[in-house]
Amino acid sequence: MSVTRRELLAGGVLAGLFGGRVAAEPTGTEWRNWSGTLSCMPKGRFRPASERELMNFVASTRGPIRPVGAGHSFSPLVPTDGHIVVIDQLAGLIRHDAERMEATFGAGTRLSDLGAPLEAIGQAMYNMPDIDRQTFAGAVATATHGTGLSLGCISDYVSGMRLVTPTGDVLNLSADEDPDVFQAARVNLGALGVVTEITTRNREVYRLKAVTEVRPLEEAIADFDTNAARYRHYEMFPIPYSTYTLTLAIEETEEATSYPEGAGDDEATFLSLVEMLMAGPAFVRGPVIDMLFGETPPSTVVDVSYKALTNVRNSRFNEMEYSVPVERGHECLVEVLDTIKAQGIDVIFPLEYRWVKGDDTWLGMSSGHEGHAAISVHQIASHDYRPLFDAVEPIFWKYDGRPHWGKLHSLGAGELRALYPHFDDFNAVRARLDPDGRMLNPHLRTVFGVTT
Repeated sequence: MSVTRRELLAGGVLAGLFGGRVAAEPTGTEWRNWSGTLSCMPKGRFRPASERELMNFVASTRGPIRPVGAGHSFSPLVPTDGHIVVIDQLAGLIRHDAERMEATFGAGTRLSDLGAPLEAIGQAMYNMPDIDRQTFAGAVATATHGTGLSLGCISDYVSGMRLVTPTGDVLNLSADEDPDVFQAARVNLGALGVVTEITTRNREVYRLKAVTEVRPLEEAIADFDTNAARYRHYEMFPIPYSTYTLTLAIEETEEATSYPEGAGDDEATFLSLVEMLMAGPAFVRGPVIDMLFGETPPSTVVDVSYKALTNVRNSRFNEMEYSVPVERGHECLVEVLDTIKAQGIDVIFPLEYRWVKGDDTWLGMSSGHEGHAAISVHQIASHDYRPLFDAVEPIFWKYDGRPHWGKLHSLGAGELRALYPHFDDFNAVRARLDPDGRMLNPHLRTVFGVTT
């Protein structure tokens, strides 16, 4: 049996394992995140229709406030017993500058809604993550990134922002105007206030050709460095217990749009197979998975950049991601895979392994480095993620890993200060803008070491 890329990434195997869609907002006042593992009963829920409404609300209320985007973070950035501010109405293209190749969007714009308006004005984002349901503000706040050793995270391309502070004031931020606050706001965890507008640097519209194939894992690791340098984007998705990995190589092209034929297998059927494998003994998983994937032929997608870089995801999961220095990435990845196998951990969900360019943000995963290797582990939402994450997180620490702010991790201020040279600089800006801690919740108090 073999499967096509469409079956792997869209309607079947990996879409069933590696993705999901945003659930409808629950009724009542309860808030839940996308994966369903986080919830809270906030004091109130406010959906401003304008920046002025938001300013008035913040100035006229007291107590904790947490901004909410798409709820696509797995770390507990939102849960609060205070007010949550839903920014989905602060959306859409606001203005653009053709000469500077910049565009300004409402902070609540979904990443999936950036591409078409930008294409209409002759612009395109330099890079995109493979899941695009997050809000622009949420992606910037957590240093969300795509793939490519020459391409930074989304925050790296931000050139301006508007921020409503915890006192209800509004700040225009750029490298020239209030530069310290701008630097902090580029990766802000929602701890400085509520972002209402984001200006990003872009490039001309471009097309991409994405080739997916299944390869022996050892072979893919051996030539990963060469391919990461050769292609604009190159990553792999190692499958636990298997001797194979899916690889994805993407480069610019002028070819016409094309997608593989076929609608894909029934996702429910494959997920039943996954449940069966996870319920059975670990020693049978590798042979069965190798049989399924071993002879899968390559497949190709060609489309405009924002469509080629993103995929539809259909099933919920939880995720942990750390970045480690590029030169230690392969070693760390192999140790994670070996640990999963040695401990017989119940997971079939593919890992994700990619390289991303370094940047000068204060709290970005790759700030201050030439680049980093990002390693993600996932567990389907119907299963307890703790056995997997508890086993692999210490491995990431061993390799000086930094956590993705939107993914699950257990680090506090002491460990984080040692990882980020500008940690105290950020905390000083945060304390200046928010001396009463309105933007904090229990998780952020742990992250920033705030005890009062």
